[in-house]
Amino acid sequence: MRIKTLALILASTLGFGSVALADGQKIAVVNIQRVLAEAPQARSASQTLEAEFGPKGKALETQKKDFEGRAQKFERDQATMSEAERTKTSRELRDTQLNYERRAKEFQEDVQLRQNEELQKVQKTIVEVVRVYAKAQGYDIVLADGVIYSSDAVDITSQLLSTLTAKAPAAPAAAAPAAAPAPKK
Repeated sequence: MRIKTLALILASTLGFGSVALADGQKIAVVNIQRVLAEAPQARSASQTLEAEFGPKGKALETQKKDFEGRAQKFERDQATMSEAERTKTSRELRDTQLNYERRAKEFQEDVQLRQNEELQKVQKTIVEVVRVYAKAQGYDIVLADGVIYSSDAVDITSQLLSTLTAKAPAAPAAAAPAAAPAPKK
């Protein structure tokens, strides 16, 4: 009997509490994951990072493949090598591997640092657009993370994406491909 009474009191309290909160207040919800995935500012940040780190990432991949090829060759040929040659090649491979691992770790740290910097810029822009939009539309509360359910009537994500798209700088024209050098005769 007590549990049923407690459940009824709790249900009625929650029901009245949410009615009282919604009475006269304008509430909206933003799907932050969607905004981060679709906003032109986020795509621009991604392209900036790719341009900044793509070549170094490819160079590291080339270094890794070179190391793996040399290691496989060593495994195949070590039986026919002299002891001194085996020792020398083994040390060179170890040094190459350590150098690669150090460079890869530094690269990953640099990428992560820059990703965080770019994400902070994008988040700052999004927060400012949400604030301006919410004030202009008369919203009292705009929720983002932690929302389990919201109806489409309170979801303003599409409107914010439109505003972010309008605020995005025009995409620079694609750079003309570099002319290939003339073949040597």
